[in-house]
Amino acid sequence: MIENARNGGTTGGVLFRNDDWTLSDEGLEHRTGYFIERDALAQRREENLWAWPLHMAEKRWCTPSLFREAFLVALDRFGIGRDAQLAPSFAVGIGIRAGQGAVGEGFVALAEIVRPRRPAADRASAGEMRQPRRSAPRASARA
Repeated sequence: MIENARNGGTTGGVLFRNDDWTLSDEGLEHRTGYFIERDALAQRREENLWAWPLHMAEKRWCTPSLFREAFLVALDRFGIGRDAQLAPSFAVGIGIRAGQGAVGEGFVALAEIVRPRRPAADRASAGEMRQPRRSAPRASARA
């Protein structure tokens, strides 16, 4: 569920809401009560990556896709500029999260999708050797 105040107005102080996060003028709040103050949203780590995508990826109770959605709305709503380090911050965060075991919420480990190709010798022993394709005879171009 996504709720968004329209025409610049607010609904009971709520600027945006999804299933986990609520954005108000004060900041971003998770349904558990975990709160990120508005002034803290743009914090960076030493390597200049955004702090909150990395920090929230460490929280097992935080659904990455819902946090990302709410965080991006908060940046836009509060006029905090996005930069080239934002996408890597989420990517590193998701990588941290993936290393913790089952992720859920549509995130799939790369190993679940990509399987290395077995060497040709192994395929041959398993009866998978392909016969070379023979091309069909060409038709004569005589008129």
